[in-house]
Amino acid sequence: QVQLVESGGGLAQPGGSLRLSCAASGPILGLNFMGWYRQAPGKERELVAGIFSGGVIKYGESVKGRFTISRDDVGSTLYLQMNSLEPEDTAVYYCNIKSLQRPSDDYWGQGTRVTVSS
Repeated sequence: QVQLVESGGGLAQPGGSLRLSCAASGPILGLNFMGWYRQAPGKERELVAGIFSGGVIKYGESVKGRFTISRDDVGSTLYLQMNSLEPEDTAVYYCNIKSLQRPSDDYWGQGTRVTVSS
């Protein structure tokens, strides 16, 4: 079973920056998609950004140009650099990894809260 532990959330002012980290441990999933999702109060969970194991990156439209996702060389740690934060970025951010070969291999972290407020 894969375990994901997020860190780096907190309070930031509008225009500020935060960096999230997600450390993965457990079995290697092979071809996979690892990403950050967020859920604001009263809203559905949405994809923020993700990386396929082959290196292709996807960003949600609302964060393009402001957020940068990266992954370490062994693929076990995922990062999200968030710049030019807006109050609308306030949410709980979740790390996720899913196998592209076995749909049942789909794991979530516990979430880290990001609040953007002056």
